[in-house]
Amino acid sequence: MSSISTHVLDLVRGGPARGLAITLESRVGGGWVPVASGQTNDDGRIGDLVPRGSSVSGVFRITFETGAWYAAKGERCFYPRVPIIFEIPAPGEHYHVPLLIGPYGYSTYRGS
Repeated sequence: MSSISTHVLDLVRGGPARGLAITLESRVGGGWVPVASGQTNDDGRIGDLVPRGSSVSGVFRITFETGAWYAAKGERCFYPRVPIIFEIPAPGEHYHVPLLIGPYGYSTYRGS
C-alpha cells in the first residue's frame, strides 16, 4: 500500500504550522481529481493522505493554502497557495512531502 504524508514548519516562528489546509489531487487526463484533503495537526503533520487500502501511482499535486493560514494570523504572504507536483512511479512506497514556509518564500524536498 502506498502512503503520502506531509509536515509543514513555519520558519519564522520556528515551529509547526498548525491548522494549515491541504488538498491532494491526482492527474487524470488533462485535469486534476481530488484524492484527499485535511488540516495539519498540532505538530504540523498529516500522517497519511491516501485513503486506507489504496495503492497509488502517477502524478500528484499537493496544495498548501498558505494565504488563508497567514490571514487567520492577521498576516500577509507573497505566496497564497503552494502547489507541489510530484510523481509516484510505482505503488507500495511511502512518500513524504515536507514544506518549510515563511511569508515570502518556501522550500520542499522528498522526505523519508
